[in-house]
Amino acid sequence: MSEAVVLTETEPRGVATVRFNRPEVNNDYNGDMIDALIEGVVTLGKDDAVRVIVIRGNGRHFQAGADLNWIQENAGKSFEENLNVSRATTAAIHGLTICPKPTIALIHGGCFGGGTGIASACDIVVAEESAIFAITEARWGLVATPIVPQLLSRLGAGRLRRYSLTCERFDAKRAFEIGFVDEICAPGKLDETAEPIIDALLHCPPDALAGTKANALKFAGLDFTPDELEDMAQAHAKRRMSEAAAEGLNSFLQKRKPKWYPGG
Repeated sequence: MSEAVVLTETEPRGVATVRFNRPEVNNDYNGDMIDALIEGVVTLGKDDAVRVIVIRGNGRHFQAGADLNWIQENAGKSFEENLNVSRATTAAIHGLTICPKPTIALIHGGCFGGGTGIASACDIVVAEESAIFAITEARWGLVATPIVPQLLSRLGAGRLRRYSLTCERFDAKRAFEIGFVDEICAPGKLDETAEPIIDALLHCPPDALAGTKANALKFAGLDFTPDELEDMAQAHAKRRMSEAAAEGLNSFLQKRKPKWYPGG
C-alpha cells in the first residue's frame, strides 16, 4: 500500500501538521493531493483539540505547483470533468483560507504556481532564506483564478501584476520585502523560527482567534459565496482546455519555446 500523499499529525499542545508527501515529484499537486488537503484541513478545522495548523512539505521542496502531466491529462477530458477538478482546487484553497484555526506555512526549497496560492492562503508564512518563489501559471498558458484573491491579499495589485505576468522567480529576501513572507530564517531553522509565533498563538483563546480571523477575511473580501466560487472554477476549467494552455504545457514537456515566443 502506497503512503498517503498528505500526512497529518497533532502534537499534545494542539499544534497539527499537514505535510505534503509527494517528494519524488517535488510535491506537485494532483487530484489525490487536492482531495487529501481538503479532507485534512476540514477535519483539523473542526477538531477542538487542534489550536494551530502548520503546512509544510516533505523532501527538497515545499510545493512546486501542479503536476503538469496531470494537468495535460485533464485537458483532454470533458468540460464537466475539468470543472470538477477546478471546483476541487477552488474548494481546497478557499477552505484553507477560511479555516477557523490559525495556519502557518513553513517554506523550504521551491514554492511555485499553486504552491504560492497555498502559502498565501495561510495566515503566517515563514521561509528559509534559500527558498525560491514564482507564480508560474501564465508561462504555461494557464490563469491562476482560484488563488488570485489570496495572492492579491499578500502582494497587493501592483506586485501581483508584475510577478503573475512575468512569472519571474524571486528569492525569500524579495518575498519578505514585498509582503509575501512574514519571516525568513537560515536553512534548517524553520521550526525554531516558527516556535515563538506558535507560542504567541497558543496564548490566545481559540474563539477569539477564530472571530478575529473571520472579521479579517470578511473585510478583506476573501470569504466568497458559493456562486463566486463556482465562477472561479468555471473560468479555471475553461482556461485549462484552451489552445494556449495545450501549447504552453506541450512546449514545457517537450523542452522547447512556445509558439507565441518570437522565433518559437
